[in-house]
Amino acid sequence: MLVEIEKMRRFGWSPFPIVQVQTPVGRTAVPWCGAPDVVLGQYHVEWTIDTELSWGVNAKPAADPGPAIFAGGHCVVLRGRLGLTPDGAGVLDLDGSMILLDFVDTPPAEADASWVQIYVPHPDIQLHPFEL
Repeated sequence: MLVEIEKMRRFGWSPFPIVQVQTPVGRTAVPWCGAPDVVLGQYHVEWTIDTELSWGVNAKPAADPGPAIFAGGHCVVLRGRLGLTPDGAGVLDLDGSMILLDFVDTPPAEADASWVQIYVPHPDIQLHPFEL
């Protein structure tokens, strides 16, 4: 996904700088796992999530269809289409970016290919830049 880094700050809770990013589907602040002296501008990134999801708790059916990213208190909210894998994991299609998800228990079968929202605490989501 191509994002625009609008600003960067440091907070004691993260070993990484926190960047404010504008994406094609919304804006939020997340830890940046690229060069610590990042300059403002556009970067291609991969999203990683380092938390287990529980259906009905931090992963739920979306009230509205369509991809979105936004801040939700002390977490980042991602809305996308869920794809379930045979081993009980999942993949969130966030406007063409695929994000691997780990579930405590496999979501119900009817969740497959549906619009879902996941809620990830700020320390558990990260952006990793890459070159195309």
